[in-house]
Amino acid sequence: MKKNAATEGESPSRLIDARIKELADWRGETLAHVRALIKQAVPEVVEEWKWRGVPVWYHDGMLCTGETYKSAVKVTFAKGASLDDPSGLFNASLEGNTRRAIDFHEGDEIDEAAFKKLIRAAAALNKS
Repeated sequence: MKKNAATEGESPSRLIDARIKELADWRGETLAHVRALIKQAVPEVVEEWKWRGVPVWYHDGMLCTGETYKSAVKVTFAKGASLDDPSGLFNASLEGNTRRAIDFHEGDEIDEAAFKKLIRAAAALNKS
């Protein structure tokens, strides 16, 4: 979604709603599911719209981003390398010193409890 006069004044939440609707496929459903889990895990999370169309979630600092690609929805945790991931959700950007990501592909099941635990851990790390 390009930034234009129509999107300039839109709230980040509305822009994310529009992106989900615009995708109109498994990626939109996955992004909506991830977003719901983030809000359940940290109800006071703040949504932002950055870098010409990337949903970003904040709580005492950046928690994660939700990028959509042709074959994946990538949730990148800003400080993922510092988080414990006992369920092994991180499957992308594993070589970096700071970030870690989860690539969700069509048909993937999301381990909701483990994902929410990771979101809460990211929020706790930001607070510390």
